[in-house]
Amino acid sequence: MFTLITKRGGVTLYRKHLYVFDQHQPIPAVVRSYTHSDIPELLAIQQESFPPPFPSELWWNKEQLHNHITWFPEGALCMEINGQLAGSMTALLVDDAAREEDHPWEQITDSGYIRSHNPNGGTLYVVDISVRPAYRKLGIGKCLMQAMYDVVIHNGLTRMLGGGRMPGYHLHADSMTASQYLDAVVRGELKDPVITFLMRCGRTPVRVVEHYLEDEESCHYGALMEWNNPFKKNND
Repeated sequence: MFTLITKRGGVTLYRKHLYVFDQHQPIPAVVRSYTHSDIPELLAIQQESFPPPFPSELWWNKEQLHNHITWFPEGALCMEINGQLAGSMTALLVDDAAREEDHPWEQITDSGYIRSHNPNGGTLYVVDISVRPAYRKLGIGKCLMQAMYDVVIHNGLTRMLGGGRMPGYHLHADSMTASQYLDAVVRGELKDPVITFLMRCGRTPVRVVEHYLEDEESCHYGALMEWNNPFKKNND
């Protein structure tokens, strides 16, 4: 496995060769920067990854994907297996102060258009992570997350930050608050499909944000979660 981060035409490109596993069978894979030629497959990934009741208007469109590639290509990553894209992950840079603010997803990500990207920002903010259902259980999401940690370290950033859905919360909303639900997941008393996955990837909860995303399963809450750069001082 190796990571290659190169400059080409003033654009930083990312490429990592690795293996994923289907039970005990190793499968060659590549995590790389996505490009304009990948847009049709990236649109398909969104539709497959977020079926109803997730709002279809929140799926990526061509303009958003063009902006990801144009404004911050280092934060536009995908995983390719046997010539097909299996998943993608997108991020932008924001000020470190974003950690202390309660912000909706639409505000901080410019509704996914990332025109809010700050080239001088110290925090890598996750806009989206998507994995095709046919490729789940291969560890695609974790590989993409690890690749974004590479981006944090390579750029000397303070942290990765982002709001995670809490799709299991609607099952418990009548008996506990969103913060109580998150605490129960952290204690291991409950398992959430997204929050538990993010914790296994090394992310830690900061707090719950109300009205984070239009998402009925999460009752419109999100859990702000971070990963601190271990090489950055004052991250204790």
